[in-house]
Amino acid sequence: MIKVVFFLFGLLFSFGTYSQKLENSLLWKISGNGIKKPSYLYGTVHAICEPSLEPNVHEAMKKTVQLYLEIDMDDPKIDKSMMSMMKMKNGITMSSLVSKEDFEILDEFLKANTGFSATLLNSVKPALVGSMLTDSLLQCKTKSIEEELMRISKSQKEEIYGLEGINDQAKIFDLIPYEEQMNDLILTVKDGMSKFKEEFDKLMKLYNDKDIEGLLTIGQRNENILSRNEDLFLKKRNQNWIPVISEVAKYKPTFFGVGAAHLAGENGVIRLLRKEGFTVEAVK
Repeated sequence: MIKVVFFLFGLLFSFGTYSQKLENSLLWKISGNGIKKPSYLYGTVHAICEPSLEPNVHEAMKKTVQLYLEIDMDDPKIDKSMMSMMKMKNGITMSSLVSKEDFEILDEFLKANTGFSATLLNSVKPALVGSMLTDSLLQCKTKSIEEELMRISKSQKEEIYGLEGINDQAKIFDLIPYEEQMNDLILTVKDGMSKFKEEFDKLMKLYNDKDIEGLLTIGQRNENILSRNEDLFLKKRNQNWIPVISEVAKYKPTFFGVGAAHLAGENGVIRLLRKEGFTVEAVK
């Protein structure tokens, strides 16, 4: 169930003014500013059919001794915690946010594409219900780059940690009005996910090209719940991660894996780390 929330963050993008263009790279080396052995920062995608890592990523993981993801996906309690955080507060339901006709349309669409009825998911936050359509969108049982990073890390008998807790991610969906989430979900359903698929295809092309700066501009052309709430999804989280990354990297050589959209931009992790005095270089 954690993939339901986690996928949403893989679709995040920011936009705005920025200075010198960053190189096209998903892997970055962190050094300097008191670091004895380099750490590495890697941009991931949270939903993909067949995750694979290039040789330079494998080499970087060999040089590090622990793995940090956005959250600790290896926590055995995470599914249980996620289940308790999926529901809307104050007894609000999806059926109370839309007309009977729209709820019936949603119900039929969910049954056809997820196997679940809208009635069964009635109390779940609409944004999370929408993310359950990922497998149908990609026409495969989706996996994540994080799962592959975890597999390698475990084979190296390393510990896995999180830059934030599942609570930190889940509470974002209580700060965005449920009505707004529901409106986006209904629009996606009535559109047959065609716009969602178009946006996702563009995102994946940029990701495969390692164009982290290109991920910034895509947000200027799209209007959705993610771009409208950029500060919540991206900016504030990046800022909160910097003290953690700074402390951890000075203590142990660490591999950090976060959604690729978190890397670039003035408020991206790369430039924020540079502002703290670290050297952050692209690894080709």
